[in-house]
Amino acid sequence: MSTTTPDESRSSDDHCTPDALLHTAPSQDVTAEDLVMAAGRDVTPKNLDWARRKLDTEGRAAIEKLLP
Repeated sequence: MSTTTPDESRSSDDHCTPDALLHTAPSQDVTAEDLVMAAGRDVTPKNLDWARRKLDTEGRAAIEKLLP
């Protein structure tokens, strides 16, 4: 059994990714591919068509419903 704590096992160059790099900016347009991936679906022509229709009818709200 190890006696080290998780912080002690990290390398000195280990760091967290800044929040701004993890999230898209609210001003960016949502693409059909974004919506498909946010829904946990495979990027296929059928799913891209679904996403395009959903974005056409719901706009950005379509992806906001999927995000926590």
